[in-house]
Amino acid sequence: MKWIRSLYDWVLSWAHTPYGGIALFLIAFAESSFFPIPPDVLLIALCLGHRAQWVKFAVICTAGSVAGAVAGYFIGWGLWHAVDQFFFNYVPGFTPEAFERVQTLFKDYDVWIVFVAAFTPIPYKVITVTAGVFGINLLAFVLVSIVGRAARFFLVAFLLYWFGEPIGQFIDKRFNLLTIVFTVLLIGGFYVLKVVLH
Repeated sequence: MKWIRSLYDWVLSWAHTPYGGIALFLIAFAESSFFPIPPDVLLIALCLGHRAQWVKFAVICTAGSVAGAVAGYFIGWGLWHAVDQFFFNYVPGFTPEAFERVQTLFKDYDVWIVFVAAFTPIPYKVITVTAGVFGINLLAFVLVSIVGRAARFFLVAFLLYWFGEPIGQFIDKRFNLLTIVFTVLLIGGFYVLKVVLH
């Protein structure tokens, strides 16, 4: 889709302006409820251009994303019946089928699905808005979002700081696969720990 590619290039263009940090916050905010391009795109470009500031950019990205997640939650909580068709028709990844699947996931896994979505390529916006629709505990939602988003953005930013351009290209090409593998390992680690402790 040409408009997605154009949007991707537009997001990247902010890395070459004095407003990169502000743009990162706003894009991370918007992506948590409706924007189709993940903030990682701009985070990678900014960290490669200013490697010593990787912590700053990770913090900005996390703060914007969690703030956007809370906004998405309240859209679902208070406005869903007024905006549902807009989301289904115009927000990529938001379909009635996805909405129903997420409802089932919340019933089975409760707030843990928020962490998985916060860290992996699962469309986070679908989870944040749906969490509000189904009235997931807000405090738990915020805490899990902070942990998941911070883990994702700090990991990406640190790898870029440590390895530079080569890892940037690798992450850009294989980001989805990397986050899925890491999440499987993380959940597997929790499971092993649970078995050992019991």
